[in-house]
Amino acid sequence: MKYLIKTIFLSLISAVLLNCNSTKTVSNNNFSQKIDSLIQTENPRKFNGVVLISQKGKTVYQKAYGISDVDKNIKVKLGDHFSSMSIAKQITATLVMLEVEKGTIDLNAPIKKYLKNLKYDWAEKVTVHHLLNNSSGIDSWELKEELLFEPGAQFKYSNIGYATLGEILESATGKSYAHLVTELFAQQGMKNSFYPNETNQKKMVNSFFVSKENDEKFNLVKEFPYASNLFPGSHLLVTAEDLAIWNHHLHNGKILRNESYQKMINYSITNLHTLFSENEIGYGYGLRINDKAKNFEIGHTGFSPPAGFTAVNLYYPNEKLSIIVLENVATDNFDIAYYFESEIRKIVLESELLK
Repeated sequence: MKYLIKTIFLSLISAVLLNCNSTKTVSNNNFSQKIDSLIQTENPRKFNGVVLISQKGKTVYQKAYGISDVDKNIKVKLGDHFSSMSIAKQITATLVMLEVEKGTIDLNAPIKKYLKNLKYDWAEKVTVHHLLNNSSGIDSWELKEELLFEPGAQFKYSNIGYATLGEILESATGKSYAHLVTELFAQQGMKNSFYPNETNQKKMVNSFFVSKENDEKFNLVKEFPYASNLFPGSHLLVTAEDLAIWNHHLHNGKILRNESYQKMINYSITNLHTLFSENEIGYGYGLRINDKAKNFEIGHTGFSPPAGFTAVNLYYPNEKLSIIVLENVATDNFDIAYYFESEIRKIVLESELLK
């Protein structure tokens, strides 16, 4: 009788434990099912691209969905090459910090030191630091004789500021920006990411523009709209897998010294971006810093309807987790431009991955 009672008791305990483990497994995998369901929806728009989530250097979710060629019905693949868009800024910032470590670039030096032919008086006031954190006051699209504000006083997103950093890198090192990027990617084992040139640009996935007036029609982008001088802030060729490698290396001391990295992720200027928060968050060096959130978040977005790309790269250092979403479609309806990126972020933030 005692043996029978003991057997029943052990069976009940085993059943309870098995049920707990089963429930936990379902819960852990639930984020995958939610993302799968989300990217198949067509309202408020269609998803077209790649999603990759990695943790501690290992991929925990990846999915390619949509098309790269409408006429031939060719689907997007996990290894497709996308434009980094403004995610390029953190790569340029890292190149600058590597030179700071060598002593070839001074963060507090006026940019005139490196660009001696720059004719504007403000070249003696704007520093490398101001360019890195978008507080230079230089106009977004063209250099003018007058700054928009005193350097360091405000935030103004500036692609031309990062184009200027590309020129500073070339002046300080004697090497082309293309060479510096290629060298850095090779060192990090990012075998499928490139500085764009006539040859590898052909590897880039087709991209599409969708207008607010006709959100059903994918309009093929026939010519990439950015000149090469803007590439340091706007366009490198990357894969989702290589970006995950980049995140793991950058945020875990495999590229920069800790002192340099801390300068990148600290901030003296703030700005609003609706993907991250309803409140302003910090802007470091090519990175947005959301340190007031429940889960400390570092990341950047990229978006250009004329180019047909939308990109988001997020990293959570405490959990060593990356969320990467690359789309080869962009809409001029900004209200829904980051819809999928925002929803995927919410799903992951509410998942077991960050608890």
